Amino acid sequence: MFDSSEYRQKMEKVVERFKSEMKKVRTGRAHPDMLSGVKVEVYGQMMPLNQVSNIVAADATLLVITPFDPANIEAISSAIRADQSLGLNPADDGRVIRVPIPALTEERRKEIVKNASAKVEEAKVALRNVREDARKDVKGATELGEDAKKRAEKEIDELTKEFSDKVEAEFKDKSAEIMKL
Repeated sequence: MFDSSEYRQKMEKVVERFKSEMKKVRTGRAHPDMLSGVKVEVYGQMMPLNQVSNIVAADATLLVITPFDPANIEAISSAIRADQSLGLNPADDGRVIRVPIPALTEERRKEIVKNASAKVEEAKVALRNVREDARKDVKGATELGEDAKKRAEKEIDELTKEFSDKVEAEFKDKSAEIMKL
């Protein structure tokens, strides 16, 4: 009998990675995950922003960043400004950094959805790659009969469809959230 649990786990990881990518996508509301991709050069090396500061959503339109070391304020502000995909302009007062989140225009919302759809395609490609690996293992399994191989391939296809549907549902929810004014 063919064991598909290994491939189920791999597909679950693809979906989890996709969900974490979707958390980074801007929706018009301030949330700390928006800055999860920002890297800051501190102490001579690049570090994720959340490892050098505390990030809080003060309200729906403002993020407040409190650096663990106030000497890093300038580096943090520069790193946020440098990330053009965010389009944010932070302001600091010497102790904390305030990042106002501007309202999204309809055109910008559509652009964000388009960029997010590229991540959907990446996730689906990753799922198809897992499916192909599973199919190779099924074809190479000499202990399985022809009927067992057909059943295993059908099971793999069903798994791929199930996880692909999860990715689509997650994207649909995120798109609706982005387009909502």
